[in-house]
Amino acid sequence: MQQKNINEYDKTYDFKDHPSIKDLKIIEGKNNFPISWLNQQGYCEYQIYLEYVEGIETGPTKAMTHGSQIHKELEDIFKKDSTPAKFEDAVEESKTQASLSREVFVVAPNYGIRGYIDEIWMKPDEIVIIDDKPGRTPYESTMNQVRAYCLAFKDMTGDDRKIKAALRERGTENLFWIEVFTPDIEKQIKFTIDRMHGLFDGTKPFKATKNPKKCKSCRFKDKCENAK
Repeated sequence: MQQKNINEYDKTYDFKDHPSIKDLKIIEGKNNFPISWLNQQGYCEYQIYLEYVEGIETGPTKAMTHGSQIHKELEDIFKKDSTPAKFEDAVEESKTQASLSREVFVVAPNYGIRGYIDEIWMKPDEIVIIDDKPGRTPYESTMNQVRAYCLAFKDMTGDDRKIKAALRERGTENLFWIEVFTPDIEKQIKFTIDRMHGLFDGTKPFKATKNPKKCKSCRFKDKCENAK
C-alpha cells in the first residue's frame, strides 16, 4: 500500500473553547468532544468530570508515558517513508489504489466529535480504521472509541465502501479485534455519543464506577469523593 501523510483538508472549521469545560470545543454551534474521551467514559465517567469540568490535573502514568513514546516513534518512521497528501484526494485515489495513513484527523460537527485515527487502510473495496491499544483485550470503551472514528470518517466522506473498526496491540501488527461498522453498530455508538453530550449540557449526571479495582488504580483517587 502507498503511504500517505495526510496534512491538508478542503474544509476547515472554526474551533471555539467551551466557556467552562476544558478541551471541549464548540464547532458550528455544537459542543464537540475528543473521541478519546469515550475510552475514559467507559472506565469511569467521573474521571471526565474531575479532569475537564473541575480542572484537576495529575501527572501522566508510566503506561501513558510509554504509550506516547511508542506512538511518536511509529509516527516519525511513517513520516520518513510517506508522501504528503490532501485528505479528500487520498480518499478518492484509494478507490483504485490502496493506501495507508497514520494520525488522520477526523471531525464530525453533526455528532460533536473529533479525533486522530492511529492508522487507516483505505482500499478499493473497504476502509479499515485502526486504534492502537496496550494489551489484547477489547473493552467496550476501546471498541466505542474506534467505532466513533468510523462514524466521523463516514460523516466526513459519505463513502459507501464497507468500513471496519479494528483494535491493534500497540507496537505490533496484531489486530486482536475487528468488526464491520454495520447500521446497528452505528446506531449504538450514536446513542453513547448522545449520552456524552448529555453530560456536558447538564441533562445527565456523571456516573462514577462501582468497581473498587478501577478506583484503586485511578490517578484521581486522592481527589475523588467516590473513591472506594
